[in-house]
Amino acid sequence: MRPASFALFLATALPTVLAATAEQWRGRSIYQVIVDRYALSKGSANTPCDTNARTWCGGTWNSLRDNLDYIQNAGFTAVWISPVSQNYEGSATPYGDPYHGYWIADATQLNSRFGTADDLKALSAELHRRNMYLMVDVVVNNVMSPSLTPDYSKYMFKDQSYYHPYCLIDYSNTTSMQNCWFGDEKVPMPDVDTKNPTVVEKYGEWITSLVQEYNIDGLRIDAAKHVNMDFWPDFCGKAGVFCMGEVFSGNTTADETAPWQGPQALDSVLNFPLYNALQTAFAIPGPVNGKNDISVLAATIEDSKKQFHDTGLLGNFLENQDVPRWHNVSVDPQSLYNAMTFTFMSDGIPIVYYGQEQSMSGNSDPNNREALWPSNYAQTDAYKLITTLNKFRNHLVNSTDWVKQPVQVMTASPEGIAIMKGPVISILTNIGSPPRNDTNIAVNTPYPPSTPLMNILTCQQWAVGAKGMIDAQYTLGGVPNILVPSNTLAGSGLCGAEQTVISNNGGKAKPLDGGASHPSPAASLVVAGVLSLVFALTHIG
Repeated sequence: MRPASFALFLATALPTVLAATAEQWRGRSIYQVIVDRYALSKGSANTPCDTNARTWCGGTWNSLRDNLDYIQNAGFTAVWISPVSQNYEGSATPYGDPYHGYWIADATQLNSRFGTADDLKALSAELHRRNMYLMVDVVVNNVMSPSLTPDYSKYMFKDQSYYHPYCLIDYSNTTSMQNCWFGDEKVPMPDVDTKNPTVVEKYGEWITSLVQEYNIDGLRIDAAKHVNMDFWPDFCGKAGVFCMGEVFSGNTTADETAPWQGPQALDSVLNFPLYNALQTAFAIPGPVNGKNDISVLAATIEDSKKQFHDTGLLGNFLENQDVPRWHNVSVDPQSLYNAMTFTFMSDGIPIVYYGQEQSMSGNSDPNNREALWPSNYAQTDAYKLITTLNKFRNHLVNSTDWVKQPVQVMTASPEGIAIMKGPVISILTNIGSPPRNDTNIAVNTPYPPSTPLMNILTCQQWAVGAKGMIDAQYTLGGVPNILVPSNTLAGSGLCGAEQTVISNNGGKAKPLDGGASHPSPAASLVVAGVLSLVFALTHIG
């Protein structure tokens, strides 16, 4: 541990990045990284990475630190990294090597594959220098063994009495989910007994030390629902930072996930109901007999408001290391742009899984864990859209109380949905890239006629029409629209902010250049995929 004087200096110098609370995280946006797959060290050959080999490709904490500009320049204010604890060290298993970081051995030791303690401290310090937060993935539920007869001396808890006896999980039974082992006979995951008082005490000591030693600002907790719920308040209290848990669900309702957020459990959970609803609403082809269902998304919004403790703290995502890439599910880039815009402009903390901005298209594990470096970190159209979304959201967070205002559904139709959060109206559609002359989404706003609005994605000026109506048309394709009163942009650096608004066109408002909404960047299609939501029984990350 650091000397007390050094800790006091850090607390004085960096008051916003130590022991970050849920409220401090509310306005952040997160870029998720698998350390081994994000960047190679300086001077390394730009070697390919075969995901099917399930082995190390060379990323480290130092190579991540050396390539933070790519993340910060896109406007992200936090980075979530894969687990830092020591993993299984031995010959390759039938499922490869633990490049992902989730096969825990001794949690109290660092993973030497990713660097040293000083390297991790340097990454944390560099993030804080940039006024960015560090979120670290932690695994508490289980360890990993190459056989059904573990060598317990290799783990943090070195006696068999600290683990549940081996059994296969019955996912319909809560007790079984919390006591039985992940994995299978090839790669078993011994389940730690988190009701054991010694386990509770030692885990508390470990997480306190880890957070303080490396100035961690938040935790993402793997397989949270596979641990008894009453374990989490004490554990996260000992951590002293924001805790976001993984509560995997294939449903669009919050029945399974909502109980895990609140004082009885965790600050936040990953928003799986929204993830499932966004696929139903926007993926092309639609998952409901090839069609979309916007009503499911509208229902999920209302259900979440009723069931979750605080929707503003949920983690909104379209991809992660456990599910197929969006472009494996949907054939149309505009489907990504519309769904992604929703994750930024609605309640919750937006999370982008590395490579989402590069239109990576891998299916489930291991193919959704591609190396990023072959992309050359290009500023793609998706990257540019994310940059604008982050810039706008950060402006709202820093200058208004927008982040605490609940999202409202303004209208929903088979072709799209309009939501309003604070002064911002987002109109989103599932029609895809091809032009549509027969489609428009009309929205009855609370704004008086002639109110000047700016579309922050195209910098076109709109004005509210008669009876407060605005009308999105799609003769140039199914693009997202984000409209805000022009004076809200003052100081944002977006769209000039001082432009003069053209007068109302006398009816339903349209873009005031007389044309239909311009498309957000990107026009090319990607290879078609099929919809699937997979929770691997081995759960290796």
